[in-house]
Amino acid sequence: MTFANMTRRAWLAGVAGLSLLSATAATAQEKDDVVLGALRFTSHAAGFVAYEKGYFDEENLNVSFEFFQAAQPIAVATASGDVDFGLAGVTGGMMNLAEKDAVRIVGGVLHEKKGVDGMMVMASNQAYENGLDTVPEIKGHSMAMTQVGSTFHYMTSRIADAEGFDISDVRLVPLQKVGAMVAALKSGQVDAMIMVPHIAKPLVESGAAKELGWLYDYAEYQISTLFTSVDNIENNRDMVERFIRAYAKGIAEFNRVMLAENPDPAELDEMTRMIAKYVAPDKPYEEAMASIQMGAMNLNEGLALNMTDVAAQMQWFKDQNLVDSDLAVDQLVDDSFVETY
Repeated sequence: MTFANMTRRAWLAGVAGLSLLSATAATAQEKDDVVLGALRFTSHAAGFVAYEKGYFDEENLNVSFEFFQAAQPIAVATASGDVDFGLAGVTGGMMNLAEKDAVRIVGGVLHEKKGVDGMMVMASNQAYENGLDTVPEIKGHSMAMTQVGSTFHYMTSRIADAEGFDISDVRLVPLQKVGAMVAALKSGQVDAMIMVPHIAKPLVESGAAKELGWLYDYAEYQISTLFTSVDNIENNRDMVERFIRAYAKGIAEFNRVMLAENPDPAELDEMTRMIAKYVAPDKPYEEAMASIQMGAMNLNEGLALNMTDVAAQMQWFKDQNLVDSDLAVDQLVDDSFVETY
């Protein structure tokens, strides 16, 4: 073999090696495109934190957000594949989709906990002036909710059960969107509603509504969850696992900063600014800051799921004939991704 042939072979080998390295690098840089369906709620902020902090990037995920105005449409979009993951309460709509093997809950997100402000029970000024000044007195009054079978529907039933009256004693008014609920309460078209603190507290502080009490006095329950399609679980499990790892980091960081008794002012300001971009994109930061910080709620560390409570919720929906009676918990929940209790 001549020196020229050796040199040529070496050059070709080098080119082949460089091509292989380039192909490997390109593969390593490819990311899974993932769409997360959410509400513009502070309780959904762990996903925004995970995005801003680069936790999704670390898991090779290119995440974008699709925002909704109620929980049940998020479940529909997840089932159809319009979004890959959904953040929302456990609703009748989600359960009916689970019964069709379209979606599964894969983690817990928002959980009521005494000592951490959660869902506030509120009255309109007009109703308050006419005597609705305690939670038990919602009996006989109108109550705003998004849809029949929504978390607002379920939460009202928990209060009714605890206070010894039937949910039929409350006139439930489905208004489809959270914004419409707020408008109806402020105008006195409905007497009461239950709402997340980043919306509820500013309403009370501005004099637009009255605080009656807190849901955690009636139910420390698993309000919202993370869910995905059965197709993703069966055919893209690695992506689901990576997403959960990144989201769990977002929860840990959110709880560490936003729920701290004495948070570091610089860290608190930095995180509040992150969240404000998603929760209040049309408001000046100075206007949004207080409501976001007041609205921080207890998020499940590690996305751990209160499966016992989810099962109890499912039974209530069955009892109300809002969900097929044959639905089983293992159709609603895939418990292989996070800790359950």
